[in-house]
Amino acid sequence: MASQAPSAPTSPKVQDKDKKTKPQGLNMQPPWADGAPEPHRVPLPALIKVYGHLHQQLLEGRRARILLPLNPLHVDEDLPLPEKLMTEKEFRGNQEAVSKVPFQVLTGHQHIVSSCHFCVDDTKLLSGSYDCTVKLWDAADGSIIRDFEPRPKAPVVECSVTADSRRITAASYDKTLRTWDLETGKLLWKISHENFIVSCQFSPDGKYVVSGFDVDCGICITDAESAMTVSHIKGHHKSSVTACCFDSDSQKVASVSLDKSIKIWDVTSQTTLLTIAKAHTNAISNCCFTLSGHFLCTSSWDKTLKIWNVHTGEFRNRGACVTLMKGHEGSVSSCHFARDTSFLVSGGFDRTVAIWDVGEGYRKLSLKGHNDWVMDVAISNNKKWILSASKDTTMRLWNIEEIDRIPLVIQNKKALGLKVEQCEECDRPFSIYESDIFSETVTKCVFCRMDAKDVSAEASSSLEEKD
Repeated sequence: MASQAPSAPTSPKVQDKDKKTKPQGLNMQPPWADGAPEPHRVPLPALIKVYGHLHQQLLEGRRARILLPLNPLHVDEDLPLPEKLMTEKEFRGNQEAVSKVPFQVLTGHQHIVSSCHFCVDDTKLLSGSYDCTVKLWDAADGSIIRDFEPRPKAPVVECSVTADSRRITAASYDKTLRTWDLETGKLLWKISHENFIVSCQFSPDGKYVVSGFDVDCGICITDAESAMTVSHIKGHHKSSVTACCFDSDSQKVASVSLDKSIKIWDVTSQTTLLTIAKAHTNAISNCCFTLSGHFLCTSSWDKTLKIWNVHTGEFRNRGACVTLMKGHEGSVSSCHFARDTSFLVSGGFDRTVAIWDVGEGYRKLSLKGHNDWVMDVAISNNKKWILSASKDTTMRLWNIEEIDRIPLVIQNKKALGLKVEQCEECDRPFSIYESDIFSETVTKCVFCRMDAKDVSAEASSSLEEKD
């Protein structure tokens, strides 16, 4: 039987003096006219607060719509939040039979872990998360030491720590940058910006903090002590900035963007030193300098990493001096050089962490275990540990101390015909092909050879000028 359409409500009818019926009019008199209490009215501050939350959600929705078509690995399903905070520790075990890399799973965040760092001489770990927290961890047992308060009111997109491990800073989607004392947990300062902050990094000397912005496509350099703005370069890129970092001298800032470009800004002269317009074929996700500051690595959604000689400008004629390919099956999210530049680590949306031999440009090992995108990676100063942060709400601490003795790594080297030598100048190990006719005469790693080449070129040009 078909359902009947609901009829319109009828008004009660009353008779007038002429005994004619007419509909009874609505009673427009307020119900509290007869002495009933007036209904509760929402205070104006509460309305303003609700409007503010709604406005922020609209802005975040707009940002998501902008980034969605650019993201080649977008999935429609949102990451479900765990019902409760996980506290159980999974202790070190074998990552897989062929690689035998010991690791520890660190659980404690309730949402995507967006950023991770080693600090306090590699004895502590720092993390930031979309659960609006910044946490300090004990690296030995994986326990949480502290949640930094007051917490940001929106997801934390990146955190950073000074080289002396005295202060930390964190950027959040509530458009704020907060800095705490690492030892005491005390909030030192908080500044608010008009735009979303997508990246933040301390300078190596701890004097500055650089932030990257979404809407105005710029970067801002802030005095880390006074929280005063040193410079704000709006429109630095043509699209949203994705990452920024200082060189080892704290004088230059590299920034990368969704517009596929690289820019380097000079803090002292307040000018752009160089621009590489089409550095990758897709958005650039991250960047990091070598300790010398001569080389810059960039990771991209085009599934590659590239190393650029930004000291001599060689890229203008030859492009990147090294392109690392076939390491990730999806977009590369992050990159980090070892302190002595002997190797490079990258994280990808294929859920893996790749360890690269930079000199020969090949992947030594792929660390598997995360259940979702790897968002960030870090390397301990002693080169024994790798830390990875993931969308699966966990971090993993990998022990790579014996990496060159792992059977899979040895097999890969033999397959490529490589042997390991010690650099006579910087003492770091480097690989070279055994079949190379010049293998007996090569005594320096690729970076020392390139630095020597640069010095020779500069000397030749100075002699030509004198002549």
